[in-house]
Amino acid sequence: MITADLIRALVPALTTARAAEVASALAGPAARAGITTRARVAAFVAQLAHESAGFKYLEEIWGPTPAQRRYEGRADLGNTQAGDGYRFRGRGWIQLTGRHNYRTYGGLLNLPLEAQPDLAAQPGTAARIACAYWDQRKLNALADAGDFAGITYLINGGTNGAADREAYHRRALAALPESAPTPRVFLRDMAGNNVVWDGKPAVYNGTRLSLYPDGALQLERTE
Repeated sequence: MITADLIRALVPALTTARAAEVASALAGPAARAGITTRARVAAFVAQLAHESAGFKYLEEIWGPTPAQRRYEGRADLGNTQAGDGYRFRGRGWIQLTGRHNYRTYGGLLNLPLEAQPDLAAQPGTAARIACAYWDQRKLNALADAGDFAGITYLINGGTNGAADREAYHRRALAALPESAPTPRVFLRDMAGNNVVWDGKPAVYNGTRLSLYPDGALQLERTE
């Protein structure tokens, strides 16, 4: 569902080539993270468009501003060594910030982000980080519930840029076709309880479950 046409609908000033680069980087990781419905895709690309100033920047512009100076020494960001504020400045489509986050998402993705923070500014890596962050914060559930403000809070820690984010969100929704209702599939866990499948690709009892971009359920035997 993430295409060059969608990216250009959000940011008409982007060249076709740039929009295609962004879409190509995001499409695969987003699908693997279950970002496959109109509501989820619209919320996802809108937030990333804001964070990257319209998919223009993969690295925070450094002044340093007073706010950027305050990155230095912030224990909540894991910036415990001299120079960490600049070293672990915002990078990627979702502006990963702070030594702690670079270490965490490097571990999740098996990437040396803490040792090589510039990797986070590469389009493919930036896409994987954004999708991992989205998945870890369980933002698909908020998108399903229509809680765009809640998504903003979990990404930003407040409401900074809310109007701009919402404008991107409206454009994304207008550009995306209506999704078929996501099927509710119940899977039995190890304790024998029925749980609702979260829509992310999974293998259950020898069957691979995944969703087509229009929300239709796909079943494929793996044995």
